[in-house]
Amino acid sequence: MSSYTRTKGSAAETAVVKYLNEEIWPAAERRRLAGSSDKGDINPGGYPVPPVVIEVKNQKSLNFSGWLKEAEEERKNANAEIGLVWAKRAGKGKPEDWYVVMDGKTAVELLRKAGYSYGGKEEHQ
Repeated sequence: MSSYTRTKGSAAETAVVKYLNEEIWPAAERRRLAGSSDKGDINPGGYPVPPVVIEVKNQKSLNFSGWLKEAEEERKNANAEIGLVWAKRAGKGKPEDWYVVMDGKTAVELLRKAGYSYGGKEEHQ
């Protein structure tokens, strides 16, 4: 990985952390690299076990499939409930305008946790 690539990635991670600090997680911070036991790029802070793993990407070519696979591995490493990818969108400087990518199962889980669930599987168990 080139120095330029690392710098670009660090800048994106820092931008996402700053946004999360301002909006929902005052204790969010960037994680250190951990090789094969990586637990994502951002730690929400304030939780004994982080409920969410966020993998941040700042790359010209989009690779949602590969990135989701990476986020899922990191979710398992962190023993977290949710894994997602926050990817910089071309021409958009603010993280609130970037892509947040997850699989359908994760989207349903987030909607359920947010209280947007009625009459589905959860209601009939």
